[in-house]
Amino acid sequence: MATIRVLVLRAAGINCDAETAFAWEQAGARADRMHVNRLLSDPRQLDAYQVLTVPGGFSYGDDIASGKILGNLLAHHLGDAIGAFVERGGLVLGICNGFQVLVRLGLLPGADSGVQVTLAWNDSGRYEDRWVRVRAESPHSVFLEDGEEWDVPVAHAEGKIVLDGGEESLGRLADHGRIGLRYVAADGGEPTYPENPNGSTGSVAGLTDATGRVFGLMPHPERNIFPTHHPAWSRDSNTENAGRRFFWRAVAYFS
Repeated sequence: MATIRVLVLRAAGINCDAETAFAWEQAGARADRMHVNRLLSDPRQLDAYQVLTVPGGFSYGDDIASGKILGNLLAHHLGDAIGAFVERGGLVLGICNGFQVLVRLGLLPGADSGVQVTLAWNDSGRYEDRWVRVRAESPHSVFLEDGEEWDVPVAHAEGKIVLDGGEESLGRLADHGRIGLRYVAADGGEPTYPENPNGSTGSVAGLTDATGRVFGLMPHPERNIFPTHHPAWSRDSNTENAGRRFFWRAVAYFS
């Protein structure tokens, strides 16, 4: 099988590009970090890649709203190129700030969903940096195994997913398999803070589009790719490199 090539997009304020590229490489891909200005100069460079990743950080300082400036930049100057990339079978992944960018760009949950999504300040009113547990709930996402639960860290201030239609919109997204991840509680009940670290509607932690090839999530899978990344690694022999499996699945999709 030919080596899968991943483009990891950089911009001012992005600060997780190196570790995200490393995670892709651990899964067997070749990852190139590229500044958005280089891609703007020649969008045809996307043709050389199978995966586009927008990593975490604070793109352009999140000066207007999280991911807003980079999302608008991509929408106005690279929207057609990214649309063609998805149409030809490419994967698009947004992590944390990258997820916010994909929402602002309009790729998630997708125009055909009929649901407007935004990301707002955490209910706690502050930056949340902690480990949470999530469950995969989309049967068609390339990145997930439906029903799997795993531990993963979050690190964000604007991670609360808000839907314009409330519970009705939540049901619509669930019915169409657009909810990729939810935060879960240890006792199996409805998660409250801090298990749901931001107060997201329906405890949603990640969304996918209709194809299952565009995915965004607030947690950071690239920060749990070795067993020793887990805070309980020295006490629990069952800690797993769940984040690495996340990237492996995307690479295996092309095999």
